[in-house]
Amino acid sequence: MTIGDGPVSPGAPSGAPDPAPWLRTILHVDMDAFYAAVEVLLDPTLAGKPVIVGGTGARGVVASCSYEARAFGVRSAMASVHARRLCPNAIFVPGHHGVYAEYSRQIHEVFDGVTPLIEPIALDEAFLDVTRARRLFGDGPAIALEIRTRVRSATGLWCCVGVATSKLIAKLASKAAKPPIGPNHGEVGDGTFVVEPGQEIAFLHPQPVRALWGVGPATFARLARYGVQTVGDLARLPEDVVIRALGSVNGRHLHGLAWGLDDRPVEVERPLKSVGHEETFAEDRYTTARLAPEALRMADSVARRMRQAGVRGRTVQLKVRFADFRTITRSKTVDRFVDTVPIIYSTAIAMLEEAELRADVESLGVRLLGVSVVNLTDPRTAGKADETQQLDLFSQPSGEDQKPRRQTEERVAVAIDEIRSRFGDAAVGPAALVAESGLRVKTTGDTRWGPNQHS
Repeated sequence: MTIGDGPVSPGAPSGAPDPAPWLRTILHVDMDAFYAAVEVLLDPTLAGKPVIVGGTGARGVVASCSYEARAFGVRSAMASVHARRLCPNAIFVPGHHGVYAEYSRQIHEVFDGVTPLIEPIALDEAFLDVTRARRLFGDGPAIALEIRTRVRSATGLWCCVGVATSKLIAKLASKAAKPPIGPNHGEVGDGTFVVEPGQEIAFLHPQPVRALWGVGPATFARLARYGVQTVGDLARLPEDVVIRALGSVNGRHLHGLAWGLDDRPVEVERPLKSVGHEETFAEDRYTTARLAPEALRMADSVARRMRQAGVRGRTVQLKVRFADFRTITRSKTVDRFVDTVPIIYSTAIAMLEEAELRADVESLGVRLLGVSVVNLTDPRTAGKADETQQLDLFSQPSGEDQKPRRQTEERVAVAIDEIRSRFGDAAVGPAALVAESGLRVKTTGDTRWGPNQHS
């Protein structure tokens, strides 16, 4: 579908989009009900049925659902308990994150065949700058059709594509390209929505203001006091009023977005900002002794993913959500860049054992725990930055004496990675994580959407 001719609202600030043949062509590709669609490929008997992918336990959440489930009002991020009430006949599937990652890899191979300018957003969506691909494949709509055809041929999955001159408009356009929910949900249509150059404002202003990046519940509440419900309402407010309501930086940014001002490039290589894991427990944990093995599992997985990504970090973060849903975070910067388990784990545990936090754990119980590392650097490009260490006047042994220990930790980590690469994740790991069922290893996507009924 293509947005038709329409007048551009008066009063746009200078720099608003103008129709011109040299404008960028940006695509936003969004896989259609990705996880649920993959599950139907894995088990064709699920076709045409209300399928929900996510945690099946009382604390689980919906990750994805088929259009048959959406017709009952089920949505992503909804509590699984609520989804089950809305759709009692739904078929819950715990999910197969590794399989989804493999399908995502195949989809990105299709993208690579069209343009090298790809910005992955998640396993199931990405921005593509196809401006320079127009000579080979035609205009934006033609490229969108080519991508949909290739993805379908390579994977058996459908995708929706938004075509526009900016990332903001392309993202909103791909949502408009989604199939209808309801009795006609089976009608796939052409799966594309095109916003032609010069028609950005006509398309953007009727959109709900919540559709803009950065407009969450708190920001929306402030804007609602001024009668703002749509993007057009926000655009028609004087910029100084928006700044008084939201602050200088956020106010100017959102007012600019409301006029379609978005010149952000498609970022091919976005620097990794953090590596982490978190998990919601089926039952609350009331002691640090019960939380320690979970922190160790997460530290082990975080360290391995950092080594796979070729990064090291200086700051360890701990996230704790209590039974009353109060959530706190703690962080601590260590004396050097690390990518091994001992320091990540010991730092997380030290924060967990703080007197005040320990008292809250014992009185309230913990429903979610997370361990992550931020303040990352790539030692291959950072020169000797990763060797820099802040010395403590009273530390023993000295920084130089610690070097052999650090080298031993790194050699052990490399050996563990090689063993796991050859024999599987559960082939080797911390002895403290060995249970009757074997070694308990945390993997990407494991309980990502909450605990299952028997977790």
